[in-house]
Amino acid sequence: MSELVFFSGTMDCGKSTLALQLAYNRNARGLQGLIFSRNDRAGEGRLSSRLGLDVPAIEVGPGTNIWKLITDRRMAGDRVDFLVCDEVQFYSIDQVEQLARIVDEIDIDVFGFGITTDFRTALFPGSARMMELADRVERLQVEALCWCGARATHNARTVNGLMVTEGEQIVVGDTGSKDNVGYEVLCRKHHLRAMTAASVRATALTEDALPLGGPGE
Repeated sequence: MSELVFFSGTMDCGKSTLALQLAYNRNARGLQGLIFSRNDRAGEGRLSSRLGLDVPAIEVGPGTNIWKLITDRRMAGDRVDFLVCDEVQFYSIDQVEQLARIVDEIDIDVFGFGITTDFRTALFPGSARMMELADRVERLQVEALCWCGARATHNARTVNGLMVTEGEQIVVGDTGSKDNVGYEVLCRKHHLRAMTAASVRATALTEDALPLGGPGE
C-alpha cells in the first residue's frame, strides 16, 4: 500500500538532506523516482542541502499539474515508483491534493518535505493541506537550535539581522544569507520576544559602551 508521508520541521533540521538520502536509498534498490522542488536556495530546478549536496529536480511552478505530469510519463511507458517533493510548503492546495490522488489512484509512494509555519507562525497552505491528507506526518529528529541553545521551534525572517513580522508570506532566503533579508530559527520564547542573535549582540555591545558611573561622576 503506497503512502503520502509528510516530513516536517523548522529550517536547518535537515529536511533536504533526508529527501536526498531517501531518493538515493530507493534508487540503490532499483526503484525509479522523480524529485520535485520549488524555490530551492540553489536556484530553479534544483534540490540542495546545506551540506553541499545538490541534484537536478523538476521545478514546481504555480501552474504545474503534477497529476498530469505523472500520468503522461506512465502512459509513455516510463517507470515511476516514488516521488520526493521538497519545499512542499510552497505548493498550492490543488498540487498537494494531486499528490494524494497519485498515491491513491496510481499507487505511487509520495514523500513530502517542508516547514509547517511561516515567519509569522501561520501555517503555509501547502503544509496545512499535507497535514490534513498525509497518511503519516513525521517530525524530523535532527533538532535545529536557537542562538540560546534551546530547541528551535519557529522560523524568523530578519532584515539586517533584526526580526520582522510583516511582509509577503513567501520571500526566498536562507538562514546563511548575507543579504539584508534572511532567516533564523528561534525557540518560542525568543521568537515571541523578537530576539535574534544579531539583536542580542547589538544590545550587549550597547550595554558595554555605557559609562559605569551615574550623572556627575
